Amino acid sequence: MTAASMPAASVVVGVDGSRDGVYALQWAAADAARRHRPLHLVYAGESPQHLHPPVGLALPVSYQEDARQATERIVAGAVVHARDVAVDLRITTEIVADRPVPALLNASRHASLVVVGNRGFGGFAALLVGSTGVQLAAHAECPVVIVRRRGRADGPEAGRVVVGVDGSHDAEHALQFAFEQAAFRDAGLTAVHAYWLPAPVEAGGITAVVYDQDEVRDEERRMLSESLAGWREKYPDVDIRPNVVPGTAGGALTDASTGAELLVVGARGHGGFPGLHLGSVSQAVIHHASCPVAVVRPPHG
Repeated sequence: MTAASMPAASVVVGVDGSRDGVYALQWAAADAARRHRPLHLVYAGESPQHLHPPVGLALPVSYQEDARQATERIVAGAVVHARDVAVDLRITTEIVADRPVPALLNASRHASLVVVGNRGFGGFAALLVGSTGVQLAAHAECPVVIVRRRGRADGPEAGRVVVGVDGSHDAEHALQFAFEQAAFRDAGLTAVHAYWLPAPVEAGGITAVVYDQDEVRDEERRMLSESLAGWREKYPDVDIRPNVVPGTAGGALTDASTGAELLVVGARGHGGFPGLHLGSVSQAVIHHASCPVAVVRPPHG
């Protein structure tokens, strides 16, 4: 099966047999079952015939066969794990002789969601080392969820979906995804908006423009309330908790992620540079949040 022939709007998950890969698989299977989507498993890695042995040597046929069987066992085991989560899932599989990121980017063209583990074996081992994981979140044509093992279960937003809101175009798409996730999970939603207070003194000791901290905070609350107004009407059963905090967005969202079901951010918010596909806040939470992170990009086209 190829990505082009997988069921439309599938939840796609990268599988590699690692422990973190199993966590991602279980998360993806539960999401597919909850949202009534097909589940598509992708194993990606260069096959033995694409490897490059020393000049004059060739990989033995037995090695190629052993590698093929090992890959098939990993995929078969992944299907079993998915069935353990939801026995009635519609599951398709794909083994791709390519690097993980290109394979998953290709699958994202037809997917509703791409899910990967924080780290794994084989091709997915370096997914969040350097820029590889950032590339996937930055360029996929659907939302990407990065699953890590759950840390502490306590925290002010425990059991809730947390979403970052800054009034940007990307934040609107993140809100749509977050509300859908909260509704399907029967969970509350916490909307976090972080803001900077103006510096009281400018460089050189010159007094800055006088401002009222309460007025600044009230204005930020008003902005967040306006951003949520339409979504309150569309999802009246979702418990919404607005949270306006001074400081950096990355720090506020990382703090709120403790015990949360899911943290949702847009790919790039206000302050991003044209041409950049992933903002600093998205990168910060990808690496530091303590719950699964969803990065949502505007639809292509």
